[in-house]
Amino acid sequence: MNRLPISLTRQIPNPNIYVKMLPEYKNWIYLEEEAPLHKGKWVDVFNETRLPLDLEIGCGNGFFFEHQVRNNLSRNLLGIELKYKPLVQTVRRVKRLNLTNGKGLRFNAQFINLIFEKEELDNVYIYFPDPWPKTRQLKNRLLRREFLNNLFSLQKTDCFVDFKTDSKNYFDFVSDEVKFTPFAVGRYSEDLHKSNFASENFMTSFEKIFSKKNQPIYYMRWVKT
Repeated sequence: MNRLPISLTRQIPNPNIYVKMLPEYKNWIYLEEEAPLHKGKWVDVFNETRLPLDLEIGCGNGFFFEHQVRNNLSRNLLGIELKYKPLVQTVRRVKRLNLTNGKGLRFNAQFINLIFEKEELDNVYIYFPDPWPKTRQLKNRLLRREFLNNLFSLQKTDCFVDFKTDSKNYFDFVSDEVKFTPFAVGRYSEDLHKSNFASENFMTSFEKIFSKKNQPIYYMRWVKT
């Protein structure tokens, strides 16, 4: 019986091509049943176990993930993703380069407290999560106070969460939600590409599309102090 809050890969009746590729990524991608077994011990899946452990929630096409792994060899990075296609595409980017400080994980990020121990994580990146814009969809938004409070407990002191979105409505919603958490707001911009933070920002392909349309990108950083 499945007691995890997620569908099991082994129970998929008609697996797509990306599910069929998963055996190629053994020790690179960890599936939903494996994930809870690594709670409190995620550093052990990496070659360098003493490095900080960062997390990207929602990997998209994996360009940011590859950028982080390639340019931060002194940090380990886990990418958590629910959908198989972006998960495989993301990890494939670093596997081809044999960058062993980047690994993937399939799980529902809403329940990350089931797979990470308190103060196990360092920095967290959440870029362009689904804004669920319709009123009936608001309950599906990830970045609610309950989730943020869980995330706070899972991070080490002096680490941060970076959040970007193209949705002003979602940005305002999250701005209000974070007030009900212990996080301190370290950075805030309603137009990231014209802010003082622009020079150190990595633009995702999604972000570039909106930039060409002069659509502002909303950005916050929360710090655990």
